[in-house]
Amino acid sequence: MTEPTIDSVRSAIAAGTTTATALADAHYARIAAEDGPEGKGINSYLALTRDRAYAQASRIDALAAAGQPLPPLAGVPVGIKDVLAMTGAPATAGSLILKGYRPPYDATAVTRLEAAGAILLGKLNCDEFAMGSSNENSAYGPVRNPRALDRVPGGSSGGSAAAVAADFAVATLGTDTGGSIRQPAAFCGVVGLLPTYGRVSRYGLIAFASSLDRVGPFTRTVRDAATMLHVLAGQDTFDATSADRPVGDYVGALERPVEGLRIGVPAEYFEEGLDPEIRAAIDRSIEQLKEKGCTIVPVSLPHTKYAIPTYYVIATAEASSNLSRFDGVRFGLRSTEANTLSNMFKKTRDEGFGPEVKRRILLGTYSLSAGYYDAYYAKAQQVRTLLTRDFLKAFDVCDVLVTPMTPTPPFKLGEKTDDPVAMYLADVYSVSASLAGICGISVPCGTTREGLPIGVQLMARHFDETTLFRAAQAVEQAQ
Repeated sequence: MTEPTIDSVRSAIAAGTTTATALADAHYARIAAEDGPEGKGINSYLALTRDRAYAQASRIDALAAAGQPLPPLAGVPVGIKDVLAMTGAPATAGSLILKGYRPPYDATAVTRLEAAGAILLGKLNCDEFAMGSSNENSAYGPVRNPRALDRVPGGSSGGSAAAVAADFAVATLGTDTGGSIRQPAAFCGVVGLLPTYGRVSRYGLIAFASSLDRVGPFTRTVRDAATMLHVLAGQDTFDATSADRPVGDYVGALERPVEGLRIGVPAEYFEEGLDPEIRAAIDRSIEQLKEKGCTIVPVSLPHTKYAIPTYYVIATAEASSNLSRFDGVRFGLRSTEANTLSNMFKKTRDEGFGPEVKRRILLGTYSLSAGYYDAYYAKAQQVRTLLTRDFLKAFDVCDVLVTPMTPTPPFKLGEKTDDPVAMYLADVYSVSASLAGICGISVPCGTTREGLPIGVQLMARHFDETTLFRAAQAVEQAQ
């Protein structure tokens, strides 16, 4: 089975042409051959959960052998980003400070995937505490882009995107705080979904920025993303921010035509700094939607230029607060060189956190300090409201927004590691949707002359993933 989808896996198991155990075997064999330094050195997996995977595979095979109905993700090999709690495996968040920590419970997203029949292969590499746009900040080594091994896979969910692109999993879970699902999806040539804030439970997620963090899937197709969201979505009593909203018929929505949809094209996303080849690919996608009967509507999101500074004030402030819990007392690393409690705190955090995490903690602590709170954090929250209003106004005249996903194709490993501002600016097209809480998706829409993937971003109003999927599939089918 070449590059299987969720439907093809489930159908093959139901027909008896393969088994969940055989699929797990095949994926583990590819991971062993290609993921490590003796192979392609992609470095997408940090830990494998073979016992749990094969126990689940045996359950699915028993159902299939007995002719019983199969759950929606029956036998589908799935990887989990290492910021989500999962029993039987470490949860390091890509950081030394959590080295060896093994959570005693499963994240709600993990529980729901396994209940739906998924085979959980292991934990995936990521930027430390999900802070980064290239997956070069992991304490356990960078991830390479399977489409071009000298390039970054994007971040922070680079391992999750790379695993799908390299056929190390049929689907994976990632998290998106400012673009960490959508940008890696674009760089690796796969589909990456940002659900509406509150659509998917965050229980069991190691927090970066709690008002921004979201859990979502990587898949090969839009249909698979819709299937994954149907499993993941819904209110969770363990997460007070999860929304009490009905779960849509996301897969069923794909059967509806897109004719008549209003497609908004915001001028601010097509200004200076956008790579010409990416601009041409996005323009083609817009034209393809027009050919399918969509109406193209020019719109404006005037506060877009403030999105990057707004995001990096709010996200770092929340990170400063969330990461204060890592002190060497309750879990993970503890410095053995300290002779007082205060020194133990300092040395543990100094030894355990990497440079990017330290930078963001310092930035966040500064903007929350008494003398600067109103000037930075409070002001950023006000601008966030203005950004959200821009989107709501745009959705008064359109159903879906179409924009570039990244300003450039995937850049080379090491190209931006010494210039954090340049790295932050790589998120210029992704952070606005994060701040506004709306849903978005990245869909492959072509390649550059060098064969590097290009992704197009589609965004829809809060909790309107059904419309988002319809438009996304139309783009996908036109390729």
